[in-house]
Amino acid sequence: MKIRGSHQLCHLLSLFVLVQVFEGDCHRFGYTQAEQRRWSRKHGTCSGKYQSPIAINSRRAFHLPMPALELVGYHNLLPGPILIHNNGHSVSLTIPKPTSVQLEQGIKHPYIFGGKLKSEYELEGLHFHWGDKNNRGAEHVLNDIRYPMEMHIIHRNRKYKDVAEALNYGDGLTVLGFFYQIQEHDGGELATIVRNLSPVSDFDRTYSLNFTFSLSSLISTVDTELFYTYKGSLTTPPCSEAVTWILFPDPLPVSVSQMNKFRHLSNGIEGSVLVDNYRALQPLGNRRVFVRKVNERNTHLNTIDKNLHYNKWDWLY
Repeated sequence: MKIRGSHQLCHLLSLFVLVQVFEGDCHRFGYTQAEQRRWSRKHGTCSGKYQSPIAINSRRAFHLPMPALELVGYHNLLPGPILIHNNGHSVSLTIPKPTSVQLEQGIKHPYIFGGKLKSEYELEGLHFHWGDKNNRGAEHVLNDIRYPMEMHIIHRNRKYKDVAEALNYGDGLTVLGFFYQIQEHDGGELATIVRNLSPVSDFDRTYSLNFTFSLSSLISTVDTELFYTYKGSLTTPPCSEAVTWILFPDPLPVSVSQMNKFRHLSNGIEGSVLVDNYRALQPLGNRRVFVRKVNERNTHLNTIDKNLHYNKWDWLY
């Protein structure tokens, strides 16, 4: 089922993609260097001290024996209908909350806790950032590598009623970031989404999937025991400094053919395609990036201070 974008639908879907939700229509912004410099003119937060994305160096990360990240409900089929949307900045998937009937059937909405998180965070949606070439596209850089694509799975702190409220607090959101690396064959994890990109090839198109899937099927090859985490912001206007980032170094597979499906989407400007939708790297400043200590197999990571206390997370932010 194809849906033409109305103002109401545009406003709703932009909430899940984490772009400006406080205007009556979808907020448009660009990704060229000049356009990104203009973000802070309209949104002062975009020039803040705790902005994202950043470059991560494993040897400079603080190595901590923090708890595992618990992905509750990630193996369950998501409640439908799942909507896929091209908003001109990205491709997003929105997942509805379970109905009362579904709740009675034991279907629960996915949520996460653990790591450095002090609350439970409930799933809101997911979206992608990608490049025109295979040497760029991901927003974060890991050990001087910029992957061709990055997926963000957004979660809201359960103590806030919606994303708009959560953006006002430093612990409002948690975003899980996953990298993609080019391989010869199609990535099976991504196939579910790629084969449904053509109905949203035009700007402001929405398509209702006639099937469902689990979040775990999208990340089945990732070792979620190992991750980096830091305090940061949205990577789109209004750049609210409300995000705890959790990034997994194990890349997911994607083929050139699959990448080209993303690269042929329209960004709403005549004759232009949606590519290079990633923000420039931001200064780390006095923040610290933490990496979870799992076992001795991770000894290649530089342990800066084995006795670093968890409370330092708060006063370094």
